[in-house]
Amino acid sequence: MVTRGFTGRGSGDQSDRIPPGQHLVEDFPVLSAGPTPRVEPSDWKFTVKIGPKPVKTWNWGEFNTLPKTQVTKDIHCVTSWSKLDTVWEGVLIEDILADAELDRPTDFVLAHCYDNYSTNVPLTDLLSGKAMVALSYAGKPLSRDHGGPARLLVPHLYFWKSAKWVNALQFTTRDEAGFWELHGYHIYGDPWREQRYTHD
Repeated sequence: MVTRGFTGRGSGDQSDRIPPGQHLVEDFPVLSAGPTPRVEPSDWKFTVKIGPKPVKTWNWGEFNTLPKTQVTKDIHCVTSWSKLDTVWEGVLIEDILADAELDRPTDFVLAHCYDNYSTNVPLTDLLSGKAMVALSYAGKPLSRDHGGPARLLVPHLYFWKSAKWVNALQFTTRDEAGFWELHGYHIYGDPWREQRYTHD
């Protein structure tokens, strides 16, 4: 297995890995905006769109033929917990775009999900190994509670940006707010700058 993109920080003093206002947890809390959808891999589809126009759609089997990357990364929830050295495997966003024969259609992306959740992310925060569509966690298929069969993973931003049950990336011409952003959360969500809410 060749790991590209992400790197861990290693062991030792962990204080410089915990953003302001966060506390370390050993478990993996489950938080969702609504009920957990039941999405079977046989029914799952993933689409890349430019505006309303679909560019390419993959089913589960097709998506799993794309290059896989394993990553180890710290994650930080806006509710103040942080978990270190989490291990994921999935498809980097640049590998998805390469398979769809896309480069940089626009500068902004909305991620859409099976529970009608959405969240916005600048494209630069999804490329250069910064983000993936994750298919497994800790060596096992992603559980439903944690977004299975697939979730967006953008670990350098607060974890609400790592949208669970993801089924589409939509390129947009402006930074359009998603579900929590419309309900008072920060448009960007950098944990190191404590960008939790709109005016942070």
